[in-house]
Amino acid sequence: MGKATREAYGEALKEIGGKNEQIVVLDADLSKSTKTNVFAKAYPQRFFNVGIAEQNLVGTAAGLAASGKTPFVSTFAMFAAGRAFEQIRNSVCYPKLNVKVAATHAGLTVGEDGASHQAIEDVSLMRSLPNMTVLVPADEEETRQAIAWAAAYQGPVYIRLGRMSVDNVSPEGYVFAPAKAAVLTEGNDVALIANGVMVMAALEAAKMLAAEGIQARVINMASVKPLDEAAVVSAAKETGAIVTCEEHSIIGGLGSAVAEVLAEQAPAPLERVGVKDTFGESGKPKELLAKYGLTAADVAEAARRVVARKK
Repeated sequence: MGKATREAYGEALKEIGGKNEQIVVLDADLSKSTKTNVFAKAYPQRFFNVGIAEQNLVGTAAGLAASGKTPFVSTFAMFAAGRAFEQIRNSVCYPKLNVKVAATHAGLTVGEDGASHQAIEDVSLMRSLPNMTVLVPADEEETRQAIAWAAAYQGPVYIRLGRMSVDNVSPEGYVFAPAKAAVLTEGNDVALIANGVMVMAALEAAKMLAAEGIQARVINMASVKPLDEAAVVSAAKETGAIVTCEEHSIIGGLGSAVAEVLAEQAPAPLERVGVKDTFGESGKPKELLAKYGLTAADVAEAARRVVARKK
């Protein structure tokens, strides 16, 4: 088991902060949890704790960006995408300012904090905003590269990060790029398109399916916007069956993005593994993933269903 993506984020911030003095970091009194405290200890003069005031967090970052800085802002995803939505929309995306929103503790795997803190709609909210890039890295290496890319890119970026430790799934020599998916396993019977914590579930599901003679192509789709439409179309044409896997509502996130491409460019049977239009609850992360149907077994069962629907 590797590190949580939030931990990789803190280390990546410190690394890029040493190379670029224009990078500043803002947090809403959660730096020990979001791991921005790693940057704060290394570069205290470039770290700002605005307190529990997420709207002010984003507004201040917008001002810093307008002054030529490259601000990274962090808090829990529920409060970044939820409470500060209007500021992200009007103060960051509308003028296309260079603000990076690195939101941690996303999805059900926040665990015991419960439904009020479990952001299951943040990707949907951020994906709907013009000028916003939306990234959901799967592991330590992908997070490190995504943060470095975001720092170099001019424009708003939303990076969704998790609390739970995850397996290292990025292949040796992996290079992150927006709108570029990574094929982790080859297969022509069904394609499992996943991101974030669900990539390791998709890989495990592929092993289960292989034992049954079903060859699954596992695709890590870290870039939800822009989406690698070519990878989706190729998967649809070559496998004829698609399963999306996300630790997010099936409404508006990765599943919806893939469905839009399929509907317009390459119609194919689709099953969406994700949270089914409901709120979460308090519990241990792995138990919540099981209760809400986000395990490798759930992905494998969805794959069996969608393969059965192929003409």
